[in-house]
Amino acid sequence: MYGAVIYTMLEILWRGHTHWTMALTGGLCLLLIRLMDGKLGRMPFLLRCVTGAIVITLIEFAVGIVVNRILGLEVWDYSDRWGNILGQICPAFTVLWFILCIPALFLTRKISAILDPPQQHEPTV
Repeated sequence: MYGAVIYTMLEILWRGHTHWTMALTGGLCLLLIRLMDGKLGRMPFLLRCVTGAIVITLIEFAVGIVVNRILGLEVWDYSDRWGNILGQICPAFTVLWFILCIPALFLTRKISAILDPPQQHEPTV
């Protein structure tokens, strides 16, 4: 839910509008970053950001194919950007996802600390 709200607000600030599918996509991305961080927590921080950027780019591509190409909703089109693939992803936004992974990783740790507090184990006798 946090990812849905945060990404929606970021997109409105960036583009001036958003689409409901972006809320779902943002929520999924933050959830996957949280899960990825849990599995790769010992990996160097910048490498986790690279991994997060790749995950987000792959999700963006998959959602773009469904939302833009198959359903024809035309939520975004990167066709005019260098290095784009089918107008759905481009290197410039992968770099942006890398940068956004920096605060996202800190945010997911804070969320995890609140939602999943350390368990107290009862002493064994």
